[in-house]
Amino acid sequence: MAANRELFDQVMVPNYSPSAVIPVRGKGSRVWDQNNNELIDFAGGIAVNCLGHCHPALVDALKTQGEKLWHLSNVMTNEPALRLAKKLVDNTFAEKVYFANSGAESNEAALKLARRWALDVHGSDKTQIIAFKQGFHGRTFFTVTVGGQAAYSDGFGPKPGDVVHAEYNNLDSVKELISDKTCAIVMEPLQGEGGIISPTNEFIQGVRQLCDQHNALLVFDEVQTGVGRTGELYAYMGLDVTPDILTTAKALGGGFPIGAMLTTTAIATHLKIGTHGSTYGGNPLACAVAEAAFDTVNDVSVLNGVKTKEQLYRDGINKINAKYNVFKEIRGKGLLIGAVLSDDYQGRAKDFLVAAMAEGLMTLVAGANIIRFAPSLVIPDADIAEGLLRFEKAVAKVVNG
Repeated sequence: MAANRELFDQVMVPNYSPSAVIPVRGKGSRVWDQNNNELIDFAGGIAVNCLGHCHPALVDALKTQGEKLWHLSNVMTNEPALRLAKKLVDNTFAEKVYFANSGAESNEAALKLARRWALDVHGSDKTQIIAFKQGFHGRTFFTVTVGGQAAYSDGFGPKPGDVVHAEYNNLDSVKELISDKTCAIVMEPLQGEGGIISPTNEFIQGVRQLCDQHNALLVFDEVQTGVGRTGELYAYMGLDVTPDILTTAKALGGGFPIGAMLTTTAIATHLKIGTHGSTYGGNPLACAVAEAAFDTVNDVSVLNGVKTKEQLYRDGINKINAKYNVFKEIRGKGLLIGAVLSDDYQGRAKDFLVAAMAEGLMTLVAGANIIRFAPSLVIPDADIAEGLLRFEKAVAKVVNG
């Protein structure tokens, strides 16, 4: 039986609507489909493939660990998990690490920890979680409720309670909601799904201060912004704000599923034995690959290169826009970039995505009005240049009908 798009419709639950193009192999920032058509990857598996496809360090780690030990469960620990945890602790504010399989699971752990900490330390009335409209924190029922997008959380019955939403970059809206009953503020240090929106300095500093005033924890969801995406190892490092809990996934494994929650010893104490767990979380295969990814990204030349490559994208997109006038703003930081469509092209982000695919370029959207780019952090400059040429052809096709 042919493994094609029609087979997807036959055998897969219809919650996705994937492209008809089915990639079969990749190398670096290039991908080839079943017909051997070449694509340049500006999508990065939605900010996951931080080192592109089949990076030698990751392949070697996978092969080496794959011949040693795959899984034990958390009845026992393992060497790759311990090494990776030590590196996360040594290179961040954190003192303790919890491993999971995904960003959603990492956020679920963070939310449960925040609630448990508040219950233990402050009592049963301190349960409110403040999050932000247009936020995104995963697809479990708890995380999708905390993410401020009703389209993702409505239609599944009663939602987890005591979750409220403020407006991102509006400190007054947070002040209106926060009280001594607030146990945590949960936020992305740069909103991804919600539109590639960077926080103002006043806003991010103000949120930290409000948490301190009301004895609430600040939880940073760095699932998309973490592991070099913004040009820092973690985005908080460029904001002069330190969270109490941080979640990381996506790029952490460079394409191998893994997530982690990072926090302090004092807060971690409240997840006592038996309060939370994961069958696969921290398994040696995932941690070995993630360690290789982390080591490769956590390098001054790689992180500085992200900032240099960001400017190549900005210059290239602005050059295209000078010809076609389709974007009104370029948002983001590092290699998480959003090109906001002008008023004349509102609601047409998918048209640009489809046109780009036809030109041999993989891109993303962030809502209906923003083209999103989240490529490999080590994408060659030549691939950026070629990809932007293909993107310009796609823009021209959309503009010219």
